Amino acid sequence: MKWIPSLGINFDAYVDGLGLLFSLLITGIGTLVILYSICYLSKTKEALHSFYVYLLLFMGSMLGVVLSDNLMSLYSFWELTSLSSFLLIGYWYKREKSQYGALKSMLITVFGGLSLLAGIVLLYVMTGTFSIREIISNVDVVTSSHLFIPALVLILLGAFTKSAQFPFHIWLPDAMEAPTPVSAYLHSATMVKAGIYLLARLSPVFSISATWFFTISIIGLITLFWGSFSAVKQQDLKGILAFSTISQLGMIMSLIGVGSAAIHYNFLDDNIYLVALTAAVFHLINHATFKGSLFMVVGIVDHETGTRDIRKLGGLMSFMPVTFTIAIIGGFSMAGLPPFNGFLSKEMFFTGMVNVTKMDMYSMQTWGILLPIIAWLGSIFTFVYSMILVFKTFTGKYQPEKLEKKPHEAPVGMLISPVILASLVVIFGFAPNLLESTLIEPTMASIAPSLLAEGKEYQVHIKFWHGFSPELFMTLGVIIFGILLFMMIQKWSKIYTRFPSSLTLNNGYNYGIKGIEKGSTRIMKTLMTGFIRDYLLIIFTFIGILLLVTLFSQNAFAIDLKDTASIGVYEAILAVVMVAATITTLLAKSRLTAIISLGVVGYTLSLFFVLFRAPDLALTQLVIETVSVSLFLLCFYYLPEFRKRKVRVKFQLPNLLVALLVGTTVTLLGISANSTKLFESISHYFIENSYEKAGGENMVNVILVDFRGFDTLFEITVLCIAALAIYGMIRLRLTKEEEE
Repeated sequence: MKWIPSLGINFDAYVDGLGLLFSLLITGIGTLVILYSICYLSKTKEALHSFYVYLLLFMGSMLGVVLSDNLMSLYSFWELTSLSSFLLIGYWYKREKSQYGALKSMLITVFGGLSLLAGIVLLYVMTGTFSIREIISNVDVVTSSHLFIPALVLILLGAFTKSAQFPFHIWLPDAMEAPTPVSAYLHSATMVKAGIYLLARLSPVFSISATWFFTISIIGLITLFWGSFSAVKQQDLKGILAFSTISQLGMIMSLIGVGSAAIHYNFLDDNIYLVALTAAVFHLINHATFKGSLFMVVGIVDHETGTRDIRKLGGLMSFMPVTFTIAIIGGFSMAGLPPFNGFLSKEMFFTGMVNVTKMDMYSMQTWGILLPIIAWLGSIFTFVYSMILVFKTFTGKYQPEKLEKKPHEAPVGMLISPVILASLVVIFGFAPNLLESTLIEPTMASIAPSLLAEGKEYQVHIKFWHGFSPELFMTLGVIIFGILLFMMIQKWSKIYTRFPSSLTLNNGYNYGIKGIEKGSTRIMKTLMTGFIRDYLLIIFTFIGILLLVTLFSQNAFAIDLKDTASIGVYEAILAVVMVAATITTLLAKSRLTAIISLGVVGYTLSLFFVLFRAPDLALTQLVIETVSVSLFLLCFYYLPEFRKRKVRVKFQLPNLLVALLVGTTVTLLGISANSTKLFESISHYFIENSYEKAGGENMVNVILVDFRGFDTLFEITVLCIAALAIYGMIRLRLTKEEEE
């Protein structure tokens, strides 16, 4: 559907494997979240109509992002997701933390959105189209352009901010102030994966670049490690899930980066690079299932106990057996333990990272060993925070005195959604072949279209046992070291206190916001003085400099006097008189002199009209000038004598310079406009048609009354409105005086 056809902006929807996968996640998880929220939110205390409007607005926006073929329409929906998530995060707007989290997420993601917009514009400059399919078909044009790297960096900024990658991840933990159904939807399955979708969609365009490979892979692994390491020290259940989400997103992002090598080099025969890309798609599905169920479990715990603080929780297993079972399934899957689906995708993750060391490009056979090491370390902390989430909450000592409510199992309506998600975790773990040909292979074909080119065929085979491989020993190491760290957490967790609390990204953000506010306040106090003359000074200076720089930098200044009439003696005399009268008006020491000299300017202008053979304009100017002078005299008659006021106007050089700047700019613009004729003058049209079409011999009158009659009518209407307003003010004044 055409939107702005002149710019090539359309509402074009396109469904392929990648778009279908995200659409199923958006609508499927969204339906379960809505079902869950019916029991979670209070029908009497909550503004549910606003909540569901915001939630459905977000759902529609996310569908627009993943189904748009036009990059500009994708960007529009992209920013709508930021807006709707802002409303959802700040749903409990009376809470200061909700306001802070909503604003923080909005500022960071909108910053990324603006970067994305700039990258989209650069892609359009390179290809002349906003269509994603057409851009992919013109990869050679994009890669050969000098704008390739700037566009790549800007698009990565947009994706990293949306998907909470280091160092832009700081907005996600504060976004946990949203209601739990919002967190389960936005921050596990949909919004935070919009950046992953964008990179997967544009990988065929940018995968040729080493910058793309290194940036995504390294940032993803850093995010994986830092997110998992930070999750262990959290005391709030949603805080643990927030940093775990950051960690899992980093894992998927690193797989996208490593898998981009498969798109560019198309190593279909040895299949070592395709494992990473397959793992990214598979874990995208798995993460939505187990993380969505865990968010709902945390919501149930909060709803039934009144707290999410793990220091107050414990021993809930006997009170909430169904919830505990769901937590076991989701937590063990997130930790990468068999027989759940998270184990399968985690094994493929290790395989993809190990295969990086076998690359014969980018010198990966030397320092590439760092990637699987960082991945392994991050997975150990992932195991630890998964165990904390499950066992610190449901096992251990029961502390009823620290709970606001007596715990009990959640109502059936609140359990349906997490039970369905936990069931999918088990089903996809035992039968991953259900996803192989239905979702994963079509998605792979969308991300790497060259895999199916020229009759090629790519098939996904996911299985539990891969033999005694490095991945197996890495998994055993994760379990062993993870259990040891979990058992001895009290001894080594003091390491977190060694980090200086002032040197954090959050503090950097807070100081930055405060600095911007202070700077803007200073600028406002400097510029907003309350005096119109200061505002005019700034406006005229800016416009004058801008126009003059543009005029000369673009070689737009031109002087062509061949079609101009010669200047006569009378015209020169009148010009001198006007200049002298103008200067007299400015320097006059009495109001009477100023009024008379101002009248001289107007009457001299009417003489110019006489010389230019426009008697009607001359007559109009004479009437207007006579009325103006009379009104000035009547008004100033009631003011104090000018000479009695001891006012001395000081000479101000800036005012003189600005006046000269504006005068020079207007003069040069007038000369250039008169000398540069891009089109034929419209005056010939009026000469030929004034009498025949309007029946008038005076062209000026015909133009005012006929050709631009509506303009004149509206001017008269404005004057009538002003006259009525003045009349009303006078009547009010007279009425007030009569009452007094």
